[in-house]
Amino acid sequence: MGIILDMIKDKVECLQTYDFRELERAIDERVEINKGMLLRVKQVQHQVTFDPIRNKMLYSAVVHFAAN
Repeated sequence: MGIILDMIKDKVECLQTYDFRELERAIDERVEINKGMLLRVKQVQHQVTFDPIRNKMLYSAVVHFAAN
């Protein structure tokens, strides 16, 4: 049995919430976690849509992390 240590080069995380401040907090939290894996933010995409079932705005973000 061998151990393979490969470096993560790219990582994409999707986040969504009904509160914009909570989305910002979640993004900041993920950035800090990924700093430990030597990944930096390469791109952030965000979108806002209306959820008619809950009668609220739904905020979502896709964060692309890449190796330094």
